[in-house]
Amino acid sequence: MANSPQSKKRARQNEARFQINKARRSRIRTYLRKVEEAIASGDKDAAAGALRAAQPELMRGVTKGVYHKNTVARKVSRLAARVKSIGA
Repeated sequence: MANSPQSKKRARQNEARFQINKARRSRIRTYLRKVEEAIASGDKDAAAGALRAAQPELMRGVTKGVYHKNTVARKVSRLAARVKSIGA
């Protein structure tokens, strides 16, 4: 349990950051789910549009420290390849 004023403040800050990051992760997952659903439906235009909408949100997750940049780069690359292969 936090005893010093500094550790009590830190605990409050950690909880606040946790809630903010949790909301960010949830929003990013929603965008990813929309891309996955568009890919599953086989609609290339919808999938490409969903991917275009998801990319800035993913990159924002990197700048905010929610995800590592290589993780996001890998996700975007794999999604883009899957969207591209829909028409083939």
